[in-house]
Amino acid sequence: MQDRQIRVIGIGTGDPEHLTLQAVRALADVDAVFVLDKRAETADLVEIRRRICAAHIRKPHRVVTVEDPPRERRPADYGRTVEAWHAARAERLEAAFAAHLGAGEVGAILAWGDPALYDSVLRILDHILARGRVPFRRLVVPGLSSVQVLAARHGVPLNGIGGSVLITTGRRLAAGWPAEAESVVVMLDGDPTFAHLDPDLTIYWGAYLGSPDEILVSGRLSDAGDEIRRVRAEARARHGWIMDIYLLRRDRAATDSAGAAG
Repeated sequence: MQDRQIRVIGIGTGDPEHLTLQAVRALADVDAVFVLDKRAETADLVEIRRRICAAHIRKPHRVVTVEDPPRERRPADYGRTVEAWHAARAERLEAAFAAHLGAGEVGAILAWGDPALYDSVLRILDHILARGRVPFRRLVVPGLSSVQVLAARHGVPLNGIGGSVLITTGRRLAAGWPAEAESVVVMLDGDPTFAHLDPDLTIYWGAYLGSPDEILVSGRLSDAGDEIRRVRAEARARHGWIMDIYLLRRDRAATDSAGAAG
């Protein structure tokens, strides 16, 4: 029996031109595209994927919509809640693969940005493979991440000279500025609050990157923080959802002083 193949293809952050040549080639002979649908509030994201498929898949194909299971957004035990959500996603995708992808066929999952950066698809496929009920081969195609697009849109490097970059989440940043960090990229921050951070930090914020609705704000945190919260709330109310990311940069002299004091 011929193996099924699942291709996890990074598609960038919304601009159709973010697709790499490798991604275009990987899409060309796909038989079925599996889309985790987060219901009506993100219907436009599903539509972007449909347009990408129509433009680049060179054969008759089917789009299989899999309803994304709900999860608790403010759980008492974050780790266990996410693990349970991943298991539920794995069960639904496994059933969809079994029902809609025959032996020798190629399926695809289009990952927003890059599939290796704060995306759950690769872990979910690991769950399915470990169960052994629906075998398949896996191919991962990298994509242009929101981190890269944010830096490009603001025209700034991510790191200082010889400096490091920390990529983290809003949940972790809430505990305070990471020790000795100079440049911090923050993702998955559902309710950004900056009051506990140094007001002299520089922030580069972006939402809906790569789309016609893109919004950019930058400046000293004490000046730009309130504006970001206002603009973000307005945009979320208008669209029903938001995807945003920001880079915080500490003055190099302040970083060196903090390290020396430690």
